[in-house]
Amino acid sequence: MLDLICYPVSAILWFWHKIFAFILHSPDSGIGWSLAVIFLVFTIRVALIRPFVKQMRTQRDMKKLQPQIEELRRTHRGDRRKLAAKMQELQRANGVNPMLGCLPVLIQIPVFFGLYHVLRSFDQTAGGAYLPFFGSNPMTIEQNVDTPNYIFSASDVQSFLDAKLFGAPLSAMITMPGEQLEAFGDVSRLAIALVAIPLMVAAAVATHITARANRARGADASDSPQSVLINRLAVWAFPAGAIVGGPFLPIAILLYWLANNCWTLAQQHIVLRRLDAEDAAAQAVVMKSVETADRVRPDPGKGRRRKR
Repeated sequence: MLDLICYPVSAILWFWHKIFAFILHSPDSGIGWSLAVIFLVFTIRVALIRPFVKQMRTQRDMKKLQPQIEELRRTHRGDRRKLAAKMQELQRANGVNPMLGCLPVLIQIPVFFGLYHVLRSFDQTAGGAYLPFFGSNPMTIEQNVDTPNYIFSASDVQSFLDAKLFGAPLSAMITMPGEQLEAFGDVSRLAIALVAIPLMVAAAVATHITARANRARGADASDSPQSVLINRLAVWAFPAGAIVGGPFLPIAILLYWLANNCWTLAQQHIVLRRLDAEDAAAQAVVMKSVETADRVRPDPGKGRRRKR
């Protein structure tokens, strides 16, 4: 089942690696591999633009229905079944489908695990990407460099393992065991930390800003306690996850995390501006229609004066 996700993901990563290897004239370039990871994220997110726009529209429409939803909650407070039926009726009447708001997240979950598995499978040693729940045994360093990774050949695997970003191997992590660190030669844990920590902090900041902007637009006194809790987790707990979990993740995964969060931040800003412009245009049409109706409506006073 995982192969259905990992093979397409590895194919996209392979494509971008070949492109940047050609441009930079170096298949082992850390910059080239880093750009391949980043553009893999961009490729996946471009494919999800339409579901994301639908998600934002759904959130906006649900916010407009919030007063009516709150009224239904007050009216049917003691009858959950009837409340659920009435809310579904309200949503259908207004063409709102809450499941569309979950679609981009649901799609990204398996894609993330596929990407995570592909990137970590470049290093299948006990101190690298070995994951016991996938049912495989850890490899020796010699076995690892001779083992293909989905559509990547053994030489591609070696190329990735040799790739460094500002002196830190893309497959290295801050907390990796000492014997695995020694396999990289003269690479120190400090060199890895000097690259990993800024990536962790930047990913956390991007996550925090995105969640904060989303909460600021959607804040409402009538929000349920569950919504308030989720918003607080998104603003503080999720960014903290980048700091707490970052030391246990390879540089390549941190690059993915940062690129994905930055894309989300930029895309949310652009889409929300577009939706605001649509709302403003629709409001202008309504106001113009009202003004036109007022101008063409006959004045009863004038009619009475003519009769006299």
